[in-house]
Amino acid sequence: MDDAGPLLFALNASRPWGEAVASHLGQPLQPHEERAFEDGEHKTRPLAGVRGRHAYVLHSLYGEEGQSPNDKLCRLLFFIGALRDAAAASVTAVVPYLAYARKDRRSKPRDPVTTRYVAAMFEAVGTTRILTLDVHNLAAYQNAFRCGADHLEATGLFVDHFAPQLAGREVTVVSPDAGGIKRAEAFRLRLASALGRPVEAAFAEKHRSEGVVSGELIVGVVAGRCAIIVDDLIGAGTTILRTAVACRRLGATSVHAAASHGLFVGDAPRLLADDALSALVVTDTVPPFRLPAGPVRDKLVVLPTTRLFAQAIERMHGGGSLTALLAPA
Repeated sequence: MDDAGPLLFALNASRPWGEAVASHLGQPLQPHEERAFEDGEHKTRPLAGVRGRHAYVLHSLYGEEGQSPNDKLCRLLFFIGALRDAAAASVTAVVPYLAYARKDRRSKPRDPVTTRYVAAMFEAVGTTRILTLDVHNLAAYQNAFRCGADHLEATGLFVDHFAPQLAGREVTVVSPDAGGIKRAEAFRLRLASALGRPVEAAFAEKHRSEGVVSGELIVGVVAGRCAIIVDDLIGAGTTILRTAVACRRLGATSVHAAASHGLFVGDAPRLLADDALSALVVTDTVPPFRLPAGPVRDKLVVLPTTRLFAQAIERMHGGGSLTALLAPA
C-alpha cells in the first residue's frame, strides 16, 4: 500500500474531469508532458517521480475534434508504458468511457472482437488495473482483461436524480431492447427501494440490420405512467427515440431517458429534439459538445461522476472493495 496517497495523472484531453476527481480526493494532479511532433507522432511522459508509487491515469476515450478514440488510446497506452518503465509500483487506468467496449463479439463471419484486442494492448504496456463506468457488456469486459478489470455503475446517480421527481406518479422502467433488461432491472429495483413502492418493468422490441433499427412492440404497461428508458449509451439516438415514440403511442404520460454515456453523434440533435422525449439524463463521461443550443440542450441534464470515481480510487488505493459503491443504499 502506498502511504503517500494515490499519484494522480490526467492527460490533457481529460484534464477538467481529472481535476474534479483530484479535488474530491484532496490530491493534486501530477505534472506531465504531452508533445506532438511535426509528422503526427507524439510522446507523453510523467514529470514527477513515480518509483515505487501507485499511479492512477485519468483519461476518457471518446472521439472529438483533433483527437480520435485511437489517438487518445495510443497516448494513454504510451503513458502507462512510460510510468512502468519509470518503476511505478502499479498503474491503474481510470477510463470513464472505454472505447471499443461495444464490439465484444462476432456478429458476422470474420468480425473482429475489438474489446479483446484493446485489453491485450493495455496488458502489453503493463497496466495493473482498469476502471470504467457501465460497459456495454460487463461479462465480456471482465473476460477480455487478464489484468484487474473493475467497473462502476451510474444506477445510483440516476436514482438520486429521478426519485425526488416521482412523488405520487406511477412509473415504468423500460429497457430499449432485450439485451439491456438486466441493466434496467437493476435501476428499477433500486428506484423502487428509494420510492418505497413498486415500479413496473417493460422492454421494447429491437432489430438492427446494416445499421437500421426497427421494432415498435413494447412488452409491459406504460399507459398513464411516467416511462423511464434506461440504456448504457446514446449514439445517434435512434434506439431511444424509437422506444420513446412507442411508449407515447401506448399512452405514457411522459418519457424520460437515462444513459451513462452520451455520444450524440450523427443526427442525434434532430432526433432527440422530438417531443416524444420529455427529458434526457446522461453522465459527464463524455461532454455533450456535439449538441448545439436548442431543444435537446434544454431538456438535457448531465450528472457528474467525479465523486463516484474519487471514492473508487480511494477504496482501491486503500485495498478496499468497490462492492459498497455498487450496492443499493
